[in-house]
Amino acid sequence: MTQTAARLTTGDRAPAFALPDSEGATHTLDSFAGRKTVLYFYPAASTPACTQQACDFNDTLGSLAAAGYRVVGLSPDAPEKLKAFARNQDLGFTLLADEDHAVALAYGAWGEKKNYGRTYEGLIRSTIVVDEHGVVELAQYNVRAKGHVAKLHRDLGLASA
Repeated sequence: MTQTAARLTTGDRAPAFALPDSEGATHTLDSFAGRKTVLYFYPAASTPACTQQACDFNDTLGSLAAAGYRVVGLSPDAPEKLKAFARNQDLGFTLLADEDHAVALAYGAWGEKKNYGRTYEGLIRSTIVVDEHGVVELAQYNVRAKGHVAKLHRDLGLASA
């Protein structure tokens, strides 16, 4: 049975969550209140496309922070795998483990995917920007890993990444 949640749109209240990070500390949506947050959902740490996307975010942390945004990556990986990924890529932002994909489902980032003629359930590469009050500012689904961060900067009206 395919689980698919409705996709979020601008103005929706972001669903609450509590997830462990790569160090085992728990983060909630409320813990990010007061600052705009880029929540990006990616399928698997240490794969080529996910590494490219993570490094692109990492390379633009300064410009995002200057504009008032923090970056948080979410994947179905275990905290230990996220810790190794963050260490190996020298990532300067939080990675959260959504092992049962409940948060991805709540955010509309989990559902039916098709690849090489095969249909299966999985994480849909997505980016949700949540404002400082927990309201969705921007929701993008089925994004491409390569070039996404630069496009996100344009979409948010920020200087080139």
